[in-house]
Amino acid sequence: MRDTRLVLKVIFDRGKKGLPLERVYRLLFNPALFVHAYMNIYSNQGAMTKGTTEETVDAMSMEKIQKIIEDLRFERYKWTSVRRTYIPKANGKQRPLGIPTWSDKLLQEAMRLILDAYYEPTFSDHSHGFRPNRGCHTALRTIYRTWTGTKWFIEGDIKRCFDNIDHSVLLNTLREKIHDNRFLRLVENCLKAGYLEDWKYLLTLSGTPQGGIISPLLSNIYLDRLDKFVETELLPAHTRGDKRKENPEYRRIRDQRRSARKSEDRKRMKEIRQQLRQIPSQDPDDLDYRRLRYIRYADDFLLGFAGPKAEAEEIKEKIRHFLGDHLKLEMSEEKTLITHARSESARFLGYEIVTQHCDTRRSVNGAIGLRIPADVITKKCTLYMADNKPVHRRELEHEADFDIVNLFQAEYRGLVNYYLLASNVAHLGKLRWVMETSLLKTLAAKHKASVNQTAKKYNATVQTEYGPRKCVEVKIVREGKKPLIARFGGISLRRQVSATITDHRDYRFGPRRTELSKRLNVEQCELCGDPNVEVHHVRGLKDLKVRGRREKPTWMKVMAARQRKTLVVCQYCHNAIHNGQPTRQIVNE
Repeated sequence: MRDTRLVLKVIFDRGKKGLPLERVYRLLFNPALFVHAYMNIYSNQGAMTKGTTEETVDAMSMEKIQKIIEDLRFERYKWTSVRRTYIPKANGKQRPLGIPTWSDKLLQEAMRLILDAYYEPTFSDHSHGFRPNRGCHTALRTIYRTWTGTKWFIEGDIKRCFDNIDHSVLLNTLREKIHDNRFLRLVENCLKAGYLEDWKYLLTLSGTPQGGIISPLLSNIYLDRLDKFVETELLPAHTRGDKRKENPEYRRIRDQRRSARKSEDRKRMKEIRQQLRQIPSQDPDDLDYRRLRYIRYADDFLLGFAGPKAEAEEIKEKIRHFLGDHLKLEMSEEKTLITHARSESARFLGYEIVTQHCDTRRSVNGAIGLRIPADVITKKCTLYMADNKPVHRRELEHEADFDIVNLFQAEYRGLVNYYLLASNVAHLGKLRWVMETSLLKTLAAKHKASVNQTAKKYNATVQTEYGPRKCVEVKIVREGKKPLIARFGGISLRRQVSATITDHRDYRFGPRRTELSKRLNVEQCELCGDPNVEVHHVRGLKDLKVRGRREKPTWMKVMAARQRKTLVVCQYCHNAIHNGQPTRQIVNE
């Protein structure tokens, strides 16, 4: 593992220096790289999801890694077509999702490690999607802090970006930096592996399959050309002037204040002071001043422009032509808008973005405001309502009280944490009331009690850094241990500009947890001590249950005691686990 991190660090340095990457394919012959990749993805929820075959992360072994390496060495590895499914989008449409087989996921992660190490230092600072230590909050915070004075927002959206990525353009982009045809052929074969839908095999002539581990990185490499175009051509061409000229009207009224001060006319001075607060001190129509700013998250991008609308239209057309001529992509007409920053709001990453103005507080003028859209709160509330009233959730009545409260809190906490940057985050108080009422009604329906009785039973007060907060609490007392506590509420709805949520694991080369890799490399069954081992996986520790009053089998006790979702076992014990039969006698507990 340490050697793998050293290799990735060398690749990272070459990317940082702009040096080409050669003889990449042979790096895939290193078993430690695949163990490193396995450690990264084995705990993902999708690891136990089947693709077009029965293969999952369960029964992972060093033998499987050696088989993949052998096929790669003789260039006979064949990508399996992905299983296509669909997930609903916010606008009612459906998004295609490709689910690869486990071996393909493992190889994609190994390739991603190499490509990510090389390309990450070359990416633009304006890109925030699918990158380490970056995410929605870092993009929004950049807009909030640096886009002051924006007059027009250009909201950009690429039509079916991931489905329309041109393979030849992508491969040519990779070919500029990666001088290894074997590795490029491996990428090309991955892109053209096809997909299976309704038991029909279909070709993939364009696009990167959403759901593939390597797809987000490949899309970033592809769209980095757009970032570079905006950085090198649009930003310099539409940014000029150090500061705006002084507003002549403001100067004229300010001179009147000087005259009023000399004559000691306090009433006149007050009137002039109020007029000055309503007039910008700098000329908003200064022809020698322009500012263009740009941010991108995945296939959504936003530009902020200080200048005339005609020039904003020109910028939009330049981007449209670049996408069509160089990237063979098309902008979505219905989502690519030019919005006036003061009178309207732009939508980006689920937030409303506006340029603020206030006649009584000059410090607010021109500053960027981030807000929660009203329709988002309304839509979330309707999930817990019927006939405009909060209702109980029948599907949860069979669950334990602890699990019900935990589920409501997870849904509520996720939304609050995402919108902590919004100036009106307190508006989520309406959602909190609706969800709390629905929660109490769900618990009341389960226990055949009234809502008032349920509220008295579960209401509690918790101390937070902002003082006491009321919440709904379920406590499970355990002898000799700390009680298990589930709470709904207790989260302060105060704005936190420093809040951050990143969408990707930290990019690091230092020490990391390698317990599972060590256990796998020992090649000894943790139940009977035999060699020729593989790893037994479960989706979660909650799955370690037996029906009725039967005693838990030994393997289940071992996993529960270690609080681990993995167990290294021999093939005999693994087959016995899946067939519900007794395993061999334990040698090392």
